[in-house]
Amino acid sequence: MVRIPEGITLVVGLGLSGRAICRHLGRRGVPFMVADTRAAPPGLDDFRAAHPGVAVHLGPLTGLDLATVEEVVVSPGVDPGTPGLEALAGRTRAATGEPLVVGEMALFVREARAPIAAITGANAKSTVTTLVGEMAREAGVHVAVGGNLGTPALDLLDAAPDAELFVLELSSFQLETTPRLGAETAAFLNLSEDHLDRHGDMAGYRAAKLGIFRGARHAVVNAEDPMTWPDAPVPALDRFTTGAPAGDDWGIAGREGRDWLMHGTTPLMPAAEVRLPGRHNQANALAALAMGHRLGLPLAAMCAVLRCFPGLPHRGELVAEAGGVRWINDSKGTNVGATLAAIAGLGPTLEGRLILLAGGVGKGADFTPLAAPLARFGREAILFGEDAASLEAALVGQLPLTRADDLEAALQRAAAIAAPGDCVLLSPACASLDQFPGFAARGDAFRRWVTRHLAEEGA
Repeated sequence: MVRIPEGITLVVGLGLSGRAICRHLGRRGVPFMVADTRAAPPGLDDFRAAHPGVAVHLGPLTGLDLATVEEVVVSPGVDPGTPGLEALAGRTRAATGEPLVVGEMALFVREARAPIAAITGANAKSTVTTLVGEMAREAGVHVAVGGNLGTPALDLLDAAPDAELFVLELSSFQLETTPRLGAETAAFLNLSEDHLDRHGDMAGYRAAKLGIFRGARHAVVNAEDPMTWPDAPVPALDRFTTGAPAGDDWGIAGREGRDWLMHGTTPLMPAAEVRLPGRHNQANALAALAMGHRLGLPLAAMCAVLRCFPGLPHRGELVAEAGGVRWINDSKGTNVGATLAAIAGLGPTLEGRLILLAGGVGKGADFTPLAAPLARFGREAILFGEDAASLEAALVGQLPLTRADDLEAALQRAAAIAAPGDCVLLSPACASLDQFPGFAARGDAFRRWVTRHLAEEGA
C-alpha cells in the first residue's frame, strides 16, 4: 500500500485533461502526484520529462492509502466510483468544505475572474459553444473558448489571462465532479441516451448534466425537452423551440410568407439566412442567441455570425452540393439522438429525399426511434459496420434498406441512387471504432471519397 504524504494533491488520469490539471498545479506550485489505472498510459514518458520528480502510481487505485490526501482531482474519463475512490464519496476538505474528490472545473472556478457561459447536452454542444464564442468575438469581446472542445479550461486561465468571457463546452463527466459552476448563463440543449455505462441510467445521466445549473444566474433550456429543465429554481430562464414561441420564448414563426427566428413577438432574422443547414441548427442558433442576449451581445453582431458560420467539421458539415445532391458529413452523430436531430432538421428542408449512411458500434442503443422519421423523409438507409444488423431490424419495413461492407461501399451505393433534391447524410447513430480510429477519421474518409467522386464525375 502506497501512502499519499500529507498535503499532497492526487491527480487521477493522464489523459488530455489530466495533463492540463498537472500543468495547472505545477504552475501554481501545488505539490501533487499522479495515478493512472493503466500500466502504461500513452504519453507517460513526455509527462515525466515535463514534471521531473513528480511521483506516478500505475495500476489499481486500491493500492493507494488516501487517508491523508489533501485533495483528489479526477480527469473526466475517470469514474469517481472507481475502486479505491469510492470510499471518499461524501468526504469534504476541512479547509473549504468542498468535496474531497473534484474535477478540473472545480479548480477552474476557483480562479476564473470573468463570467462563464457554459453549454451541455447530448448533442450540438460544440456547435452552440462555437457560435456563442464567435458572436462574442464579433461584438468585440475578448473571449476564451474551450473546455470539452479544443483547449482544456484550465489552460485557458493562462492562455487568456485577460479574458472578459469564458465560453465552455462541458460534458456530463466534467459536470458530475463540479460542486458549483456559477455560470452567468448555462444552456442544457437536449438529452438522449448516451454514456449509460458511466451513469447507470438516464436519470443518472440527466443528474450529471443538471450540474451545469448549480449557481447559475441564467438558464437556457429546450422547450421541447423537459429533461433539460432544471429541478431547482434558477434566477432567470429562457426557452428555445423550433415551433412558434410562447410568451417570451425563442422560436420560429411565419411572417410575410417565410419563417423567421423570433424572440417572443420580435423578429430577429429570416430562418433561411442561417447558414447552418436544417431546423436543428436553427434551434442551435436560437440557443446561442438566448445566451448572447443575456450576455449583452448586440443582435447585429450575433446575426452576422449566423449568416456566415459554416459549421464545425463532422457536425452537419456540408461537404459538397453537385447535381442537385447535397453531401453532409455528420460523423459526430455517434448516438441515436444526434442522428434523429439531423434527420428531423434536414428532412423538411429537402425537395427530394434523404439517403442515410449509418452503422458502427451501437453501444447497445435502441435504434427504433429512427424508424418513423426515416419512413417520412428517407429514400434509403445504407447500413454498415458492427451493428448494421441491429439497425436493419429496427428499420425493416419503414424504407428500403441496403447492407454495405464498409463506408466506401455505402457511399458507392448512395451515389448510384441519389437524385436531384436528395441529401446523402452520414450520421451513423453509432461510434466508429469498429472500422475507424474515431469519428473524425470516419468523417475525413467521407469527405475524401465525396471530393474524389465528384472530381471524377466532373461535377
